[in-house]
Amino acid sequence: MPCRTAAWIDATLRFMLDAVVPSSAAFDGDTTGMNFDAISTAWAPRLLSVLRIMTGLMFLQHGTQKILGFPPSGRAAPELLSLSGVAGMFELVGGVLIVLGLFTRPVAFILSGQMAVAYFLAHASRGFYPILNGGELAVLYCFTFLYLAAAGPGPWSLDAQMRTRRYA
Repeated sequence: MPCRTAAWIDATLRFMLDAVVPSSAAFDGDTTGMNFDAISTAWAPRLLSVLRIMTGLMFLQHGTQKILGFPPSGRAAPELLSLSGVAGMFELVGGVLIVLGLFTRPVAFILSGQMAVAYFLAHASRGFYPILNGGELAVLYCFTFLYLAAAGPGPWSLDAQMRTRRYA
């Protein structure tokens, strides 16, 4: 009976992994462990897209709060040509473009620079450590956007759709 149960579990896991991982090498030869290289190869590009989309949505909230007043913050909307207003426009437009995956590399590079400037203008003067000067989110956005500028948008993006149509 234990052999039947082990065979059933093995077959079930293979079926589930074949449905999720587009690779027949989901197991490394025996059933004691999974081949994480096969899983990471299959999922890394998709998770890059998820990282891009979620980063864009989180960043977009900063722009909608500054420019559109949503969600309400209790602060008055900045003048559009002020430093905060221009930053809000970058956050609004850049956030939408990052979510869509349109012009991802140049937009992410520009937003990375914006976050570096924001950190040094608004946070660095309050202390060395980002956790104490309130700048940890600006640093995190800066390096996430820098990574997206280097890595690209991932497969779930308008950039990828345009690239496949151009070469098809």
